[in-house]
Amino acid sequence: MSNYRTAESVSPKHPDKICDQISDAILDAYLANDPDSRVAIDVAGGHNKVFVTGEITSQADSVNIKEIVNRLVGDAKLITSISSQSQEIAQGVDIGGAGDQGVMVGYACSETEELLPLEVVISRKLNQYLFSLWPYDGKTQVTLKDSSLVSVVASFQNVERQKLESAVKQWLSQEYPSTYRDNATELYINPAGDWVQGGFDADSGLTGRKLVVDNYGPRIPIGGGAFSGKDPSKVDRSAAYMARKIARDLLQRYGSKEVIVYLAYAIGRDKPLEASATIDNKQTGIEGYDLSPNGIIRFLELKRAIYEETARYGHFGHKAFSWEK
Repeated sequence: MSNYRTAESVSPKHPDKICDQISDAILDAYLANDPDSRVAIDVAGGHNKVFVTGEITSQADSVNIKEIVNRLVGDAKLITSISSQSQEIAQGVDIGGAGDQGVMVGYACSETEELLPLEVVISRKLNQYLFSLWPYDGKTQVTLKDSSLVSVVASFQNVERQKLESAVKQWLSQEYPSTYRDNATELYINPAGDWVQGGFDADSGLTGRKLVVDNYGPRIPIGGGAFSGKDPSKVDRSAAYMARKIARDLLQRYGSKEVIVYLAYAIGRDKPLEASATIDNKQTGIEGYDLSPNGIIRFLELKRAIYEETARYGHFGHKAFSWEK
């Protein structure tokens, strides 16, 4: 029986990723001036309008949100609705508890250098290459059957289909010669036709709407919580990074093929309700890590202005991130 698997990637100019970047750029601006800032910012945008809403409690000077939006979007009408963090939430976080309940999933596998699924890596790297040539809105998607590429989709703004197809073929031939077959891999290049209207001009975006792209692709379960715009007291983010770190550690420690880690928390409590790992289909407990929110924050050094970059091409597999070391 053949095994099919598919994953997609989107460029930083995709409307949803623009919103993620705005959310994380605002977070970075506050953390740069007050590492203890509590930030939960969501952005909705499209058609020359950007709406920023959420909660911020910080000792930092007021951040110029308009400047951030202009840098990432261009001149747009800005609407803001921001309040301070609820005192009822803060009372649990102030004593070291989790900023919310939730389940976080970490994953690592041995089939790529990035310790990520092959379909995720190929779709992402192809997208990054095409974006380097045409820095606009764009999507890529690859489907593998066993270890062979059976189809590739590439839709990019402001490039003719023939040029885009040539670039896709050249890159695949050079980077994945044993996976890509020119006469066997179906290519869908700008399948709806060439297009020049993209990004916020063509569509709307929302923070946290690319959850599967941000994680490990559709084959791997996710906890459900979005990352961008949240300071590390929110375990949706920090514990997801820690789960990935643990999965990487266990994969390398045991020389295994695949590790899935689950962490679960209750709001206001500092110990996980579940901390388990499945190593090559065998479940075990997790020991030797401080899995309290503050322990994770200290271990991964998460009170730094590092987050805008995470909003560009997924939160895992990039060597610059501490949870990837």
